[in-house]
Amino acid sequence: MKPQKPRAQFRLRISSGDDIAVGPGKIDLLEAIGATGSITAAARSLGMSYRRAWLLVDTMNHCFRNAVVEAETGGVRGGGTRLTATGERVVQLYRRVDAKALAAGATDLKALQKLLRN
Repeated sequence: MKPQKPRAQFRLRISSGDDIAVGPGKIDLLEAIGATGSITAAARSLGMSYRRAWLLVDTMNHCFRNAVVEAETGGVRGGGTRLTATGERVVQLYRRVDAKALAAGATDLKALQKLLRN
């Protein structure tokens, strides 16, 4: 197996009480739900079980003042799931903070990477 080149990665997590309200995996899940309109399809696209995805959504919905995901009824297929305005805003803000942190730390991260073994 070929050794991988060292890389820097931020893993921003925001807690609410004892729960992680949002982190990189939950943001990936929210984006997948937004793209697919379904917790089931989103979970499948991320290689996780429906139950795991549902539990993550449930935690997020309880951590934020307003739900980030809600069920839709009706439609040709009987409904689905969608991001709320709060959910869309959470994704937007998280991605913005993540990008700013990476940009702000770029010089120091490069210096740290140079100290690692290849």
